[in-house]
Amino acid sequence: MRFLAALLLGLFSLALAAPEEAAREAVARWLRGELSPSLEEVLRAPPEEAPRLLERFALFPPPPDGLTVNLESPEVEGNRVSFPAALGEEVGEVVVVLEGGEARRVYFRPEGLGVPAYLLTPLAGFGFFLLSLFWALLLLRPSPFRAWLLEAWALVRSQRGLYLFTNLFLYGLFALGSLLAYAMPELARAVQVLFGGALEAIGLQEAVGKGVLVLAGVIFHWNFSQGLFLTGLLPALLLGVPVLLLNALRYFAFGFALSPALLGSAFLFHLPTLLLELQAYILVTFGGLVLLARVAGGQGYREGLKGLLLAFYLGALFLLAAAWYEAWEVVFLL
Repeated sequence: MRFLAALLLGLFSLALAAPEEAAREAVARWLRGELSPSLEEVLRAPPEEAPRLLERFALFPPPPDGLTVNLESPEVEGNRVSFPAALGEEVGEVVVVLEGGEARRVYFRPEGLGVPAYLLTPLAGFGFFLLSLFWALLLLRPSPFRAWLLEAWALVRSQRGLYLFTNLFLYGLFALGSLLAYAMPELARAVQVLFGGALEAIGLQEAVGKGVLVLAGVIFHWNFSQGLFLTGLLPALLLGVPVLLLNALRYFAFGFALSPALLGSAFLFHLPTLLLELQAYILVTFGGLVLLARVAGGQGYREGLKGLLLAFYLGALFLLAAAWYEAWEVVFLL
């Protein structure tokens, strides 16, 4: 009986150690350059090899020069194993994603790059729910929030031609990218993996198992801070042209990576998310063009800035709706 208990304990310990050993071996191979193609290899690859190498590059981005990893202190969470790492004075972790006992992805994540840990807590998710509810209530009764919404819609109506141009231009580039994916499905799939790897590296994937409330809050935080503010409002302040060019590239790439050619029937479930999120970025682009038009028309930068901020506010509302739908979609439909 004691022998059987010892045997079971040994097997259990071995099972626990297996993910750590597989991850440790993967990191060692990754550091030796055995898993990652170089960027030069990807760029010089013949057309038939480029998609495969690009996908490999996305899954196993080359380790930065000078990266040191502590392989003796693994931390296991589900199918992820992380090891403390440092790049000079910058600390972080090397993350290994396992699938079937084998490494599916290895990457270095500097400290501070990922989603803030407090956003992954149930309290943060409930707080975001209350914030959303409070915002919705303020829109239904006389308040500054309702007044800004009405002013924003009035701006859209008064600049209908400019708004229509922005929609046709950016949605058109998204559609063009989607159509191109039918002709180049392997390359489009590799680009999709590249985007997915970037989202996983910042920790968005960790929010998926935390429930709808937490996931919605994390999605809104990322889309608002990185999409609407950092790469939307800030370049729009430079008279609109930079944000128009940036979103032109972004919409074409999004269309290429999120085409029905890749998503199949899941595209229909994801379509409301795309329409809402893309509309938010269209609105801040439109606001930048309003700023340009008013400055060029002699109304002054201050008057144009007011229009930009109204469009930015309306875009934030679209992102709020998109975050709730996307969280529900991911948890219950996909």
